[in-house]
Amino acid sequence: MPRPRTHDEALRVRLLDRASELLAAEGAKALSLRRLAAAAETSTTAVYSLFGSKPDLVNALYSEGFRHFDRRLRSVSRTGDAVEDVVRLGLAYRDSALADRRLYSVMFSNAVPGFEPNDEASKLAMDALRPLWDVVSDGIATKALADVPVEVIAMSFWGCAHGLVSLELNETLPREINFCRAYEPAIRANANGWRRS
Repeated sequence: MPRPRTHDEALRVRLLDRASELLAAEGAKALSLRRLAAAAETSTTAVYSLFGSKPDLVNALYSEGFRHFDRRLRSVSRTGDAVEDVVRLGLAYRDSALADRRLYSVMFSNAVPGFEPNDEASKLAMDALRPLWDVVSDGIATKALADVPVEVIAMSFWGCAHGLVSLELNETLPREINFCRAYEPAIRANANGWRRS
């Protein structure tokens, strides 16, 4: 009878979860492979076997975050109204960030100083943003959105959504600011600003 695999997908997921917890709680200095192995109740051999090295582990966290992000954005159904579709993507963006707070910091901040995603992870990140580029491109083609390069509108909208989400996740602003109430009107105003007159 063959021996069961001990370094399986379930362990990989558990290690990624523990790694993101350590990062969120204590920062990059806490993310040693030995400490991670202890937190996940496994061996350093398992960590090396599944990831290879600390940079590979961080790359896996980055990729995992963008896989989740990609699924959420691609699940947004299109209405045919470019502005409404962009707003729906913005709402999914926020939902994704709130659901994966710990991964979001690896994806969009310098949570691990010096980390550079590999080519495959960088492509995954760009592909995850494809739904926004596609909606904007279609909106320009159908004359619903301003006749400017796709990147101008997509980056404007992304910057607005990302900035608001980052402020909300930072949790250092006064409690009187209700991000939940302000988020949709703010991104809708940005999207409406790109309607073709």
